[in-house]
Amino acid sequence: MITRITTRDARFALQPGEGTDSVHTNPEYSYAVTHLLTESRHIGTGLAFTLGAGNDLVCKAAAELAQPLVGRDIEELMAEWGAVQRSLAEHPQYRWLGPHKGVVHLALASITNACFDLWAKTRGVPLWKLLLDLSPEQIVALLDLSYLEDVLTPLGALAVLNRNLPTRGERSSVISEGYPGYDTSVGWFQYEDERLGKNARRAVAQGFTALKLKVGSHDEERDIRRASLLREIVGPNVRLMFDANQQWSLPQAIRVCQRLAAVDPFWIEEPTHPDDVLAHQALAKAVAPMALALGEHVPNRVVFKNYLQAGAVEFVQVDAVRVGGVSEFLAVSLMARKFGKSVCPHVGDMGQIHQHLVLFNHIALGHDKLFLEQIPHLQGRFVRPAIVNDGVYITPQEPGSSSDLK
Repeated sequence: MITRITTRDARFALQPGEGTDSVHTNPEYSYAVTHLLTESRHIGTGLAFTLGAGNDLVCKAAAELAQPLVGRDIEELMAEWGAVQRSLAEHPQYRWLGPHKGVVHLALASITNACFDLWAKTRGVPLWKLLLDLSPEQIVALLDLSYLEDVLTPLGALAVLNRNLPTRGERSSVISEGYPGYDTSVGWFQYEDERLGKNARRAVAQGFTALKLKVGSHDEERDIRRASLLREIVGPNVRLMFDANQQWSLPQAIRVCQRLAAVDPFWIEEPTHPDDVLAHQALAKAVAPMALALGEHVPNRVVFKNYLQAGAVEFVQVDAVRVGGVSEFLAVSLMARKFGKSVCPHVGDMGQIHQHLVLFNHIALGHDKLFLEQIPHLQGRFVRPAIVNDGVYITPQEPGSSSDLK
């Protein structure tokens, strides 16, 4: 039984240049942490990600929103989590601060992720195994599918899960083989060319076959030069992704993307404002067959639904520490599968939780085994950090969601 809720404002300074992009110039990687204390020795740990300022506000909101969980048994709670999460998200006063976005939704992510972590710990299994052991009906009971009924009903979600159930064994080898990663720390925005080249060579030597570069400079010639330099260094067989972090207007995005086509990008990430679905739709048409990726700043399942309906995204980067936690991540993954789009999560959690979720996506939903973002800067802050060898995430075996901080 959950007996008490505590929160922690955890902030970690980075080395110069780390984590920088065209918009976020002085990040402080931070977690609004929710702890669910129980009568047993188990403590559920949940994370929501911020860049520092305001992290305390998320902690305060989580402490308030989580109060209805006190006195609940985790098994009984998770048997109806979709309904419970909806009731928390629809708080008649806190909802005014969202709905389903900003501080209150990040708080919901932290609470939700703590519940999943506690659930896996009490069962003594890693999160990926807990999810895979659930029946399709139990998975659907975890989800709040409100506002999605026009594209994904509970019956529709069941259909996706049941359709992929007989072929799970064909995809289960990923557990022993590990899940491929890509290196996103090669080309932070403030890195000089010399450091960019050194990082790229090191990443390829470490087994990574895909790398990401931050773009969005006020001088677009800098972006083109750095992108060309990176392609020259790694050769034609390494996938390159370019991330503008929402910096461009639509006309500028069209112009720069057309120029970047010369270096064969695997995707262009967050090219313009994350709320502007129609601009992304127009851009996708203008630069086709170049693919767009986004999700780091898409706050909820409804906006993801709109992107999918508009044909404005190819790679869905839903982040479980940005949307309403593991359960909303799963709802978005189910929608993406129905629309035939890939899920490549953004990893505000540094890949700790998402290394579990991509295994479920691949095995249970039939998503492609593509790759998972890898950011190493907070590895030493976790009790059991994600392990990446030869460019591959090694499947975690400890109970829980790998979220405990030192």
